[in-house]
Amino acid sequence: MAEKQSTLNLFADDQKYIKGKHLVTIFHNDQNLYTVLRIRVEETNENYEEKEAVITGYFPRLHEHETYTFFGQMKEHPKFGLQFHANHFRKEMPQSKQGVINYLSSELFKGIGKKTAENIVATLGENAISRILNEPSLLDTVPKLPPDKAKMLYDTLMEHQGLEQIMVALNQYGFGPQLSMRIYQVYKDETLDIIKSNPFKLVEDIEGIGFGRADELGYQLGITGNHPDRIRAACLYTLEKESLQAGHVFLNAEDLLESVKKLLEENQPEKIDYTDISNELLKLQEEGKIIGEEKRIYLPSLYFAEKGLVTNIKRILSQTEYENQFPESEFLLALGKLEERLGVQYAPTQKEAIQTALMSPMMILTGGPGTGKTTVIKGIVELYAELHGCSLDPKDYRKDEPYPFLLAAPTGRAAKRMSESTGLPAVTIHRLLGWNGNEGFDRNEDHPLEGKLLIVDETSMVDVWLANQLFKALPEQIQVILVGDEDQLPSVGPGQVLKDLLQSERIPTVRLTDIYRQAEGSSIIELAHEMKNGRLPEGISEQKPDRSFIKCTTAQIAQVVEKVVINAKKKGYSAKDIQVLAPMYRGPAGIDRLNVILQEIFNPNPDGTRKEITFGDVKYRIGDKVLQLVNQPENNVFNGDIGEIVSIFYAKENTEKQDMVVISFEGTEVTYTRQDLNQITLAYCCSVHKAQGSEFQIVILPVVRSYYRMLRRNLIYTAITRSKQFLILCGEEDALRLGVERTDDQIRNTSLCEKLQEQIPTLELTENNEKDELLVSIEEILMNEDPMIGMENITPYDFMVDEG
Repeated sequence: MAEKQSTLNLFADDQKYIKGKHLVTIFHNDQNLYTVLRIRVEETNENYEEKEAVITGYFPRLHEHETYTFFGQMKEHPKFGLQFHANHFRKEMPQSKQGVINYLSSELFKGIGKKTAENIVATLGENAISRILNEPSLLDTVPKLPPDKAKMLYDTLMEHQGLEQIMVALNQYGFGPQLSMRIYQVYKDETLDIIKSNPFKLVEDIEGIGFGRADELGYQLGITGNHPDRIRAACLYTLEKESLQAGHVFLNAEDLLESVKKLLEENQPEKIDYTDISNELLKLQEEGKIIGEEKRIYLPSLYFAEKGLVTNIKRILSQTEYENQFPESEFLLALGKLEERLGVQYAPTQKEAIQTALMSPMMILTGGPGTGKTTVIKGIVELYAELHGCSLDPKDYRKDEPYPFLLAAPTGRAAKRMSESTGLPAVTIHRLLGWNGNEGFDRNEDHPLEGKLLIVDETSMVDVWLANQLFKALPEQIQVILVGDEDQLPSVGPGQVLKDLLQSERIPTVRLTDIYRQAEGSSIIELAHEMKNGRLPEGISEQKPDRSFIKCTTAQIAQVVEKVVINAKKKGYSAKDIQVLAPMYRGPAGIDRLNVILQEIFNPNPDGTRKEITFGDVKYRIGDKVLQLVNQPENNVFNGDIGEIVSIFYAKENTEKQDMVVISFEGTEVTYTRQDLNQITLAYCCSVHKAQGSEFQIVILPVVRSYYRMLRRNLIYTAITRSKQFLILCGEEDALRLGVERTDDQIRNTSLCEKLQEQIPTLELTENNEKDELLVSIEEILMNEDPMIGMENITPYDFMVDEG
């Protein structure tokens, strides 16, 4: 009884537990350790009288026929009845002398026979197991116990009993079971030693743990104020946060010092000296954790991504064989034949773009909506094939013969649009490079791509990391064409690659400015180009054949969107045709609330007959439009892809004994288990960032003052240019005007443009005019800082009019 009390006193008095022998593991995920198992109940303080119970939680693989105590709460599952949701567990160890001997000589401990087990107990006593766990060196005192068997015995004990101790301790530090298992998977049996000595190491090593969490733990352990580990973690956290959230490639030393000081002093009143921060930055540079150049401080991955990108752009531009490969007369003759065959007539700038692309090792093609970028891309590939005497049909090439045309885009939807417009195969950049998740990319400088012409569309969405990976995988002889709209949102990841390449003026560039779609009467295109110049056209709220502006307040947005969508649905438009875009997730006009409303319009379930699964606050049903949130290269599904739920299987209906959801992404079906549902969300309404690279028949865009923090010109411009047929703006005109005028609050710190200008002084690059790089130390940076840094016959309006 005393032993039972010692087990339970680690927890609060009202902690519920259930103890029993492990019968069978129903499900176990080796990656996140989510487990469902069944036990034979021996003891519990729950009001539960069944002989067996189902346990769910995050555990390593537990051995069958062993006895465990699980701590947590009994919950009623809507499909499977009562289940015990365990936060923590412990393996029940034998208490008698003979019990310890039998346990140590069991098949768990390979090579430890009964005599050896008896020897261990004779030397260390009946409490041998706890003594070994607390002081493994005691095994050295056991006669005739080889070191390898001693190590195996301790490692096995740690796996089955030590983990429980670690989980209990992590729980006391405030970590939940899933995060605790993630920490344990990284540090193993060193977990508690590392956390106690330097909890801030979690910020560097464990995804999902920020500085604030580590700082709370550090405070409990007495690591406060200007402790070096605390300052170090704050520096790295600040650099990483600014790259991931604000898109910065570097931080100016002054801004970094100020941000770190503010972060350190936010939760603790003790003042931090700039000198202490500077000292830790020096140490971080010595360890290679950061890099200083001039007055800029980088994370190494971002510094080398920019540096590598510059190196490979210079390599591509140094190719000289393309400039005069075809006489102009030959080009013009081929172009004329192409125009006749396609039934088109290229404008002067479009002809210039095609000629520049074919006569240059690298070119940027940029322009807004309706300027003919797609027409030029098709002209480039068609004329390339004509002039080089090669086929555009992949079937005409042998398996061992590389297809010369590589077409890629950052997202699956953008790649699909590219393929439809050119008639050629196009893939995501990740797939082109053979991304294997944690293993990296198959294609790199040692295993380059095979092709002669690379065209990348939607380049504005490409961050500096991905751009570097792409360019270092390019072969020695290849022509590269980057296509994009410089006025759209920059990449979600760090950098602003397209903008920097254009600003450097070191790469041949053709800007398409003539608007061809405007001749078709597109006021959306006209609006987009006015916005590009920071203006709204006169009478923005006036009704147009393809767009409208519905004035309403924040509180009225949901009702207006609902009414617009209901009327559009009556006119035959589906969820695939209509996309609501919003800048923010929370609030009465946020993405989350609008998705709930739109789901009930497009995919209701009033009588409960349609299969659905609840995950968090979201109900997913067969037929729902959903958005992928993370990359799944193994399934050819990527962040931003939109799919449809085509099947739901409940646990009782399949051999896996778990809920499963099947989603079709343009014919590619991917299966998700319940614990994978955090990778998706409803997509009736989505963020503007997630809609990049896509086009929709109807776009509905709420713009209200409550979005103030997110409203700026490139976001609104990107949103309205997603619309192919109708655009419905709703909200407040002054909020729209404010957003169009705002451009300067989202400037990103990048040095790609400057590095290109330094390394490539002119387009006619020679080896003699290269500028040597200068890497300045953090110490030099900080010494220079001031220590006292302070549709036809239909208009959008029709969607607002009830029929009948």
